[in-house]
Amino acid sequence: MLRNAAIAALILGFSALNAVVPAYADTSLTIAGSTALLPLVKDAAGVYQSQHPDVKISVSGGGSGTGINQIAAKAIDIGNSDILAPQQTPPLVDNKVAVTGFAVVVNPDVKVKNLTRKQIQGIFSGQITNWKDVGGPDQKIVAINRTRGSGTRVVFEKTIMDPVKLVESGLTEDATGTVISVVKQTPGAISYAAFSGTRNQPVAELAIDGVAPTDANVITGKYPFWSYEHMFTNGPPSPEAAKFIDFVKSSTDLMNKNMFIKVGDMKVSETDR
Repeated sequence: MLRNAAIAALILGFSALNAVVPAYADTSLTIAGSTALLPLVKDAAGVYQSQHPDVKISVSGGGSGTGINQIAAKAIDIGNSDILAPQQTPPLVDNKVAVTGFAVVVNPDVKVKNLTRKQIQGIFSGQITNWKDVGGPDQKIVAINRTRGSGTRVVFEKTIMDPVKLVESGLTEDATGTVISVVKQTPGAISYAAFSGTRNQPVAELAIDGVAPTDANVITGKYPFWSYEHMFTNGPPSPEAAKFIDFVKSSTDLMNKNMFIKVGDMKVSETDR
């Protein structure tokens, strides 16, 4: 009798122990790259993990170049990028998940609301160095560029600067959040960043050739400074990666919150610019 009671107690003890052991993730995804896409993917990862406790998702930035290079080397599961991968990289599967607009932003004390494309080219090529030459105060222009691995910089060069060469004569920053922070703290500063970083921030977004940087103007093609957001995989995505990519693409509420546009809403393509 005592022996049976001891066995029962032992079984109950094991049951109680098992009841308090935390569940660990069975599947993990590592994602890195574009800092423009980072807010959307981080938010999506948080929601997705709450719905799928068996999945652990690690999300970091580093820039589009980092995302492409790391997914090409199979160092991560998904590489985020504002731009297409170069043809010399291993064949990557391109998943377009969203569209982002970019804005040229200035320190609010500059009091300039619009620049022509030619004026922007003049500023970032070093030909225009004082705000008084473009309708602003008598103040030195502090142009802040993105680093060479930045997809935002590539889009800026392609859609705004071309064929004028961008000149690095001042500050360069490697992340959207850092750019916005430096612009709002630096008198006379000007730079460029994704809507996900510029909205609801104490910086001024400029119209380009009189066209405001709005979702509606991006969708209809009136505003040229935008790009698709890509989540690359090296070969076909794993089942869990495919599920998460689809989740990001379909998360309308999270896209709206983070200032992204659904791919299906676009009335124009990149070749229409």
